[in-house]
Amino acid sequence: MDHSPSFPKRIQTEESATFDRSALDYIHNAAAHGLYEIRGLGAKRKLPHFDDLVFLGASLSRYPLEGYREKCLTKTVLGTRFATKPITLDIPITIAGMSFGALSANVKEALGLAATAMGTSTTTGDGGMTPEERNSSKTLVYQCLPSRYGFQPDDVRRADAIEIVIGQGAKPGGGGMLLGQKVNPRVAAMRTLPEGIDQRSACRHPDWTGPDDLVIKIHELREITDWKTPIYVKIGATRVFNDVKLAVHAGADVVVLDGMQGGTAATQTCFIENVGIPTLAALRQAVDALEDLNMKGQVQLIVSGGIRTGADVAKALAMGADAVSIGQGVLMALGCNHDSYEQNGQRIDATADYAALGARPGSCHHCHTGRCPVGITTQDAVLEQRLQPASGARHLKNYLKTLTMELTTIARACGKQNVHHLEPEDLVALTVEAAAMARLPLAGTNWIPGGGSL
Repeated sequence: MDHSPSFPKRIQTEESATFDRSALDYIHNAAAHGLYEIRGLGAKRKLPHFDDLVFLGASLSRYPLEGYREKCLTKTVLGTRFATKPITLDIPITIAGMSFGALSANVKEALGLAATAMGTSTTTGDGGMTPEERNSSKTLVYQCLPSRYGFQPDDVRRADAIEIVIGQGAKPGGGGMLLGQKVNPRVAAMRTLPEGIDQRSACRHPDWTGPDDLVIKIHELREITDWKTPIYVKIGATRVFNDVKLAVHAGADVVVLDGMQGGTAATQTCFIENVGIPTLAALRQAVDALEDLNMKGQVQLIVSGGIRTGADVAKALAMGADAVSIGQGVLMALGCNHDSYEQNGQRIDATADYAALGARPGSCHHCHTGRCPVGITTQDAVLEQRLQPASGARHLKNYLKTLTMELTTIARACGKQNVHHLEPEDLVALTVEAAAMARLPLAGTNWIPGGGSL
């Protein structure tokens, strides 16, 4: 007779690495509804990033600047190649294109007020130019997108720069979306659309099929502006080396590069998480392309996608960017994902509104719904009043001011009298992946993975 103790059968309880909770939720939702998920903002997966780089501050072998006595310049000039009126900015931090439609008119005005106060530029986005944004913005970049919604030649002439959008970092190869709940009468009129109907933009420009046609389009825009206005070309980060070269050959004054971490008001989640390459890798390739053409310094490079802090800005400049562009960080500064909003000088709790969306402050990505609890990504007449232009501009100005102070603090620590003097030699990488992508030495070594030694 077997007297050995009996043990209950063990049941395997650990989560599958392949079919984890996130994958199961995706499959169950797909099976239940037969629809893909649409959301806003950028990639949530962990990617090699500027966080994986650190600066080598000055000590004995380098001489730092005295922070309170020696100036560190931030002046930035964009569009010097062909435009007779290049843009001069006080700081190398610009505000990315975000449309009226995706954002409320109050927000667009707040962006212009803050950008003007800080001596920088803001950008229209899809859907045309609003009077609120033009009147509040000293320097306004006008976007020409594949949809051509709201695109007006008279507004082209009123712009300080023109940005031809080929692609975005969150959805390279894909068009924009504006769901029907945000297409109110004003948005519909500006875009010549029926009210309340989902808008899906074209994924490529209707009047060209390749780089040769882009040359023609750039010449048309130069003629309509008498060659005064800088022409930007914006690309999503994919085949960056070749795309940058083609943009330069087509006649761009400025190339805008949007990495995978860049955000969007609305697109498919599968796009956001699986198409494009990280900003860190894309920036290195863009600089390589400009140097290969001997155009570094003649054609300026603006980089965007996941930039949040002054340290991020400093690292982008050190790697070779002339300026950065920020979208998601701007929204957060305005109050996106905050648990409350400001009204008549008081904070009003918004957690119940987040809960009604099935979200919570800090993880909300429901920009596409038009039900933004803090009044930013909405066209609702009541909700949009939760963000007043003066209040939003004050917060955004503070954010941009902080980024600039952090940027100059780091530049001074590296011994630079101008933030544009930061260089790759000032950086090292903390991971093998970041070292390989950024082509920088791994910290504590002179080894660049895949590229030999320094």
